[in-house]
Amino acid sequence: MIAFWLLAPVMVVCALGMVVVRKAVHSAMLLAVVMVSLAVLYAAQDAPFLFAVQIIVYTGAVLMLFLFVLMLVGVDSSDSMVETLRGLRVAAVVVGVVFAVLLVAGVTQATYGAALGLEAANEDGNVSGVAQLLFSKYVFAFEVTSALLITAALGAMLLAHRERLTPKATQRDMARQRMRDYAERGVHPGPLPSPGMLARHNAVDTPALLPDGTPSELSISRVMRARGTVRDVSQDKLIATEIEGATKQLEAGRTHDTQNERTER
Repeated sequence: MIAFWLLAPVMVVCALGMVVVRKAVHSAMLLAVVMVSLAVLYAAQDAPFLFAVQIIVYTGAVLMLFLFVLMLVGVDSSDSMVETLRGLRVAAVVVGVVFAVLLVAGVTQATYGAALGLEAANEDGNVSGVAQLLFSKYVFAFEVTSALLITAALGAMLLAHRERLTPKATQRDMARQRMRDYAERGVHPGPLPSPGMLARHNAVDTPALLPDGTPSELSISRVMRARGTVRDVSQDKLIATEIEGATKQLEAGRTHDTQNERTER
């Protein structure tokens, strides 16, 4: 009961935040909190097998798959609000209502009903009990779920696959294209400046400073800019100016010393 009353509010808040937040990465992190809390509740109810599966399979594998998809798609890509299939929104509303009714019925039954048969189901151990239920009473649902997952994987492969209509560009072709873009659109043909160059530190979220002290937008990845995690380097402009002044004084001093040596000779 202590674990439930401590984790249940956290799970509810994170579940609501997962739907409300605007950034997909934050939603995935909130989903991780919900999954780990659910695993702790499984452990508190003497279900070690479900605890391990929840941590290893869902939190460790499925959630990582979500993050990999986000990295492939890009966090700054905008969501399409165009309804490509007719009746898609109506179907979504109907499915949402059915799911809400099912959720209310499950919570009501768990709250006002007594859990019967738990000791008999775990008589030979939790792992054996879950295996007997999966591969005897619920074997059809288990096989349908596995077929659905395989179908989803194949569908993702087919949707992501693109036929190559042109030959693959070689390194010479890419170099020529870079120079052509530079001549036509003024795109920088060489390597971009590294993050943190001439700044106070060389972190990946710190833009490089140009000779005049202004930050260079080319030195920061577009993903970092989309997330809004770029470090403010407005104070580094003054430091860059001081460094430039000290460098000029040093060069002037060296020139003066060289001239004096030549005069003495």
